[in-house]
Amino acid sequence: MGKRLIRQVAVLGSGVMGSRIACQFANIGAEVLLLDIAPKELTPEEQAKGLALESTAVKNRIVNASLQIAIKSNPNPLYHKSFASRIKTGNFTDNLKDISAADWIIEVVVENLEIKKSLFTEVEKYRKSGTLITSNTSGIPIRMMCEGRSDDFKKNFCGTHFFNPPRYLPLLEIIPGPETDKTVLDFLMEYGSVYLGKRTILCKDTPAFIANRIGVFGIMALFHLVDEMGLTVEQVDKLTGPVIGRPKSATFRTCDVVGLDTLIHVANDAYVNLPDDSQREKFKLPPYITMMAVKKWYGDKTKQGFYKKTKNEKGKTEILALNLKTLDYQHQQKTKFATLEQTKTIDDLATRLKVLIAGKDVAGEFYRKSFYGLFQYVSERIPEITDQLYKIDYAMKAGFGWKWAV
Repeated sequence: MGKRLIRQVAVLGSGVMGSRIACQFANIGAEVLLLDIAPKELTPEEQAKGLALESTAVKNRIVNASLQIAIKSNPNPLYHKSFASRIKTGNFTDNLKDISAADWIIEVVVENLEIKKSLFTEVEKYRKSGTLITSNTSGIPIRMMCEGRSDDFKKNFCGTHFFNPPRYLPLLEIIPGPETDKTVLDFLMEYGSVYLGKRTILCKDTPAFIANRIGVFGIMALFHLVDEMGLTVEQVDKLTGPVIGRPKSATFRTCDVVGLDTLIHVANDAYVNLPDDSQREKFKLPPYITMMAVKKWYGDKTKQGFYKKTKNEKGKTEILALNLKTLDYQHQQKTKFATLEQTKTIDDLATRLKVLIAGKDVAGEFYRKSFYGLFQYVSERIPEITDQLYKIDYAMKAGFGWKWAV
């Protein structure tokens, strides 16, 4: 791994991913500087306390709140709660100069190219020569982000795409820019594996890289298929969970956890940047997703998405499901499919999938349409996104929690 040592890490952006990436570095013993923007106005509570915008408590309100949300989240991003002491917080206004002490600077701000490029302009004022600088972008081309930067920046810059939650999902995609030094890539591939405990995969700089290109296509295609077949949120999550080797959160619950806004960003970017993709129209948002975006129903981060936690008339917590046709929340309906019933005693995934795909009911029809379309899309991505087909299998297993049926 050469002579590089990672003692101090600066994480720029404290949202869902930034705060949790900071926690993962704290887990392995690094000292972390977590920064975010300073608020532009006071809250009513701050006004009542007589605080000023210039006060440190106010300037660090966003980053401190984000870190506390992460630390209190379940599953917890820290190996031990005491490791939080390794994370120092600050804001871009006062503390960006402190990145000069960092061995690795990771950008994790909003998925907007111009915002990222603007931040990198500021980073270059304080970053010391030779320091690693990477972006956790979900799909913005790396070559676009390093335009206009210095030669030293470009040499030490690449994409390091963690998956949420970074403590638990092992995938780390490494995406080189056009001038990234090979020693940087070699270092990150080994460091990610040895120290961060990741399955590191070297990707090509193509829209959405590997895992999100395939995974988001699969989700977007499913969104359209659900609309076409008239399926419900509950039915789809029953069909796309552990029964097919996927996580318990299945499809819609996973979207709520990750954030529908992130999914929309990746899908929109893919649509814009993939004019020759044979399945480009699948990346267009169906009407119900567009309306959810308008209402800002992004999932857990906005307290409602495809599911919404509420209190029923007896005061007990109940999780309602979104009716995709009316966009009203309703009591969840129990779902049952004859094809799924046939597989209850089949433990082997490969054997189970054969039964599911051969099903004569709506479940079988759903599986045939979704799987065949996905397999065709994957086959058409070689050698565009990777030269090795196995990398797609590894990426989907490590980044989306898919199990192998072999």
